[in-house]
Amino acid sequence: MVNKELLESLNRLGFALMEARDDFDVNKTLAEVVQSKDMRLWEGFPVLLANAAEQYNFDYNQVVKNLTQKKDQVDFHNLMLLSLALYNYYRLSFVWSNQLKKRLSNLDIVRLGKLKNSLALDNAVSLGNMRFHSDRLKVTFSNYFEQAAKKTTQLKEKHEEMSLEYALSQLFSPKQKELFKKKLHGELLTKTEREYYSRSVKKKVSALANPELHRFAQKLMDY
Repeated sequence: MVNKELLESLNRLGFALMEARDDFDVNKTLAEVVQSKDMRLWEGFPVLLANAAEQYNFDYNQVVKNLTQKKDQVDFHNLMLLSLALYNYYRLSFVWSNQLKKRLSNLDIVRLGKLKNSLALDNAVSLGNMRFHSDRLKVTFSNYFEQAAKKTTQLKEKHEEMSLEYALSQLFSPKQKELFKKKLHGELLTKTEREYYSRSVKKKVSALANPELHRFAQKLMDY
């Protein structure tokens, strides 16, 4: 059974199940995932490991220190191998994952190759007593990166929107900015708005559209 505190910590590693706590120990959290024996979390371990290494102070030895049982240490090592194989399958290479590979034995390297082949062939993946479905591993991993990409796109769009708002505010009054947007979106203007747009807003828009002015402005920004 996965406890509440573990679920809260997992939110910080890409499993947004619950609100995360402030007192977050990434290595302890990974150890608790190993100890949970919960296949849902184990299938997501490659995601958790990637986030732990990219965003937090992941330390292989510290995770091992949190695992007092030899069986848990073996499970952790196997989950790490599975994660590396999945990264290889997707041709993902990180500085930290390359460092992890340096600590692998020759036997581990052979196992890593077999795991990658199993993933490529959609065969079941077996590690000790663990048996994983390749398709579930890949779907879990792909879904995470699709969500991450979507979030990045949303953040970029929000940033661009805020930047545009700021730029417009530097050039137009609130009423002028409103008319600028209405005209841009093809909304109908009243007679008074059309007159005001032609008298005040259009002149500024024409100046902004001037390529020479844009070039000079860009040049000044470089100084």
